[in-house]
Amino acid sequence: MKLCNILVGDAVHLALYDAPGVVDLTAAGFPYTMEQVLQGQGRQELAQWQATGQEMVASPRMANLISHPCKILCVGLNYTTHADKVRMEIPDRPVLFAKFANALAPSGASIELPRWERSYDYEAELVVVIGRETWDVSVDNALDHVFGYTCGNDLSCRAAQVRSSQWMLGKTMPGFAPCGPCIVTADAFDPGVSHAVRCTVNGELRQDGDTTDMIFSCAQIISYASRYVKLDPGDLIFTGTPSGVACERPKAERTWLKPGDVVDVSIDGIGTLTSTLC
Repeated sequence: MKLCNILVGDAVHLALYDAPGVVDLTAAGFPYTMEQVLQGQGRQELAQWQATGQEMVASPRMANLISHPCKILCVGLNYTTHADKVRMEIPDRPVLFAKFANALAPSGASIELPRWERSYDYEAELVVVIGRETWDVSVDNALDHVFGYTCGNDLSCRAAQVRSSQWMLGKTMPGFAPCGPCIVTADAFDPGVSHAVRCTVNGELRQDGDTTDMIFSCAQIISYASRYVKLDPGDLIFTGTPSGVACERPKAERTWLKPGDVVDVSIDGIGTLTSTLC
């Protein structure tokens, strides 16, 4: 099942995602929000709504998948080819950092690139959506705490990122954590098998990786993170990016993102997240 949030006027409606349109569940009378479904409400009823014919919204305006995320965690250096290209050692445990809630943006959003910096980079990533309170969970049980998966772009300002040992300044500008277009529920997506992860900029392929190149699996990441951060329903975990980002190239050959660029992140089995930079 694929779920998303859409904007109808100023209101956020829960919808079933069926590209290129969606089914507006809220308008059809479904009584639960995305946050309530994440908490476990209405999940059995959703199967019945999916099976019934409803009118499709042809050109929906996407809203954030999670209206009020508590935490956005990210993993650095989690693909072997990427770690090799940036000439950094393979980590022996997940490298965690965080973004703030106002970094979240929906698919189709325009994202501003602040004019006082220029080294803007893309990072196509598989994103985990937590569905249960998670604290000190084992690797074997970690995926039982997942509600679903989506596409993410860990937008980064490289110069700010490397000014100190902490990457936060280069990672959490407003809109720098776009996610979407939908959440694929965990029963319909297996993160342990091969999924292509691609990024294009203005239609040009920049990243063409596969989740089988991940150093730490989704289960390992969740288990490790849960020893230090209590995860809540709706928390997001960006699981790292494959090779192909601009910062891997020699300095003279780096093509940074600029206003007017359109960045698409696609993951097999989920869909395509689109961001327009301004």
